[in-house]
Amino acid sequence: MMKKNIGSTDRMVRIALAILIGFLYYFDVIQGTLAYVLIAIAAIFIFTSLINFCPLYAIFGLSTSKAKN
Repeated sequence: MMKKNIGSTDRMVRIALAILIGFLYYFDVIQGTLAYVLIAIAAIFIFTSLINFCPLYAIFGLSTSKAKN
């Protein structure tokens, strides 16, 4: 079972970065391959924020959540 390992501050930072990437793409500041890579990263940030779980954190044993695991 996936245990929560993303705290509220981490979630807000991930969402803010995803929104920033979206704006940069929308206003053509980023283009081409870089844009597609950043959009994929933004999508991952949104998804992990919604489920409060980051697989990379789990692999490395990290957690920004205040909840006891």
